[in-house]
Amino acid sequence: MTASQTPLVVVGDALLDHDLCGRAERLAPDAPVPVVHGTRRSSRPGGAALAACLAAADGRPVTLVTALGADAASDTLRELLAGRVGLVEVPLEGALSSKTRVMAGDRPLLRLDDGDGRAREASPQAVAAVAAAGGVLVADYGRGTADVLRDALAHTAAPVVWDPHVSGRPPVPGVRLATPSAQEARAFARRLDDAEAGDTAGLRTAARDARTLVRAWQAQAVAVTLGERGALLSHGETPLLVPTPAAATGDPCGAGDRFAAAAAGLLADGTHTEAAVQAAVHAATRYVAEGGARAVAVADEPETDTMPSADGDPTADAVRTAARVRAAGGTVVAAGGCFDLLHAGHVALLQAARRAGDCLVVCVNSDDSVRRRKGDGRPLVPAADRVRVLRALECVDAVAVFDEDTPERILGELRPHIWAKGGDYARSRLPEQPLVESWGGQVLLLPYLDGRSTTGLARRAAQAPTPAGGHPR
Repeated sequence: MTASQTPLVVVGDALLDHDLCGRAERLAPDAPVPVVHGTRRSSRPGGAALAACLAAADGRPVTLVTALGADAASDTLRELLAGRVGLVEVPLEGALSSKTRVMAGDRPLLRLDDGDGRAREASPQAVAAVAAAGGVLVADYGRGTADVLRDALAHTAAPVVWDPHVSGRPPVPGVRLATPSAQEARAFARRLDDAEAGDTAGLRTAARDARTLVRAWQAQAVAVTLGERGALLSHGETPLLVPTPAAATGDPCGAGDRFAAAAAGLLADGTHTEAAVQAAVHAATRYVAEGGARAVAVADEPETDTMPSADGDPTADAVRTAARVRAAGGTVVAAGGCFDLLHAGHVALLQAARRAGDCLVVCVNSDDSVRRRKGDGRPLVPAADRVRVLRALECVDAVAVFDEDTPERILGELRPHIWAKGGDYARSRLPEQPLVESWGGQVLLLPYLDGRSTTGLARRAAQAPTPAGGHPR
């Protein structure tokens, strides 16, 4: 990112989001519902606050104008935003809205919503922030912040990107770009033309809706987001389809905010609309591929220096480390193995893997996993000790233990850009390779020092020493 980036003002309704993430591998015996276990709770900014954090992660100065109150959720959100974005508050009537998702991997099973607060009125500071903005993103979640600042938004000289919500009002006339999803565009268009419900995934429907909204909203352009298909940009006539650069699987929560934040920043910098939309599609695709909203999440449990036990779920620190590096635009590298007796071959591999990116997460087989793979005599060193030794290496940033035979589950949580393995795998296709490539990651083979192996070390250590006279003691 360059110093020439224009500061951005994000106006809209902030939310507080919580995720309870775990694994669901069976149904409850008393009801046909999944049992989620190994849960980790994290909190993150949501709504307009998420959009502001994502814009700030691009390296530009960001000010969030939003409604906050005296409730506990508002206080928590203030703490999460501290040091990330500037904050200008308008009064909130009621408690800040928050939502809690129960997740099994990337799949949401249930959502619980609390709080129905709404913005009460504008403040002089908020009006001044909009008036002085170099670029504006309106992240409307239908809770009144955009409404109380509507007059200021209508008269700002800055380019405005408006991300609408079906429970909110239409954009003010003259916005540079409106960014509804296909479902939102369909809902707004039906209010205008009383048309029959259509297929919101169809390009023909999206093109018609975009054309309708350009004219009704007096917008310079409308970009209808189509999920994994990309976005459809319309200035009122023949639309432009901007496809995603690659298929991305994962949690799509916040992808629309990522799209709108990228587009708003680029338009504020003077980028043409078509180029800004194309870059925004790419940014949203990367966002989903790299784990989505986890990049701005903060674990609710405090950090500790205790080592994870072999039978626990030790991935939290590793996931946080990977998320922090991704949020800063860095490259996450992961490597895996038993690392039973750490030797020079292991160290050379890990040092080379660390040089390939900005952080290295080592995925270690648990004791049970090693036993299944290597036999009852292994591991020689328990998982807690193996983790401690690995974390002492300067080239290792985090360590996580997995209990399965292969590391697909933990890789799905880490979503590394690079999965590094020793060169002895060069003639075979790794079982985790399709998974890593599914989010745009790359498997990287690194040179392996010949003649080094844990099995060989263990065999030599087990041999009785021979004295000078030739007879074992």
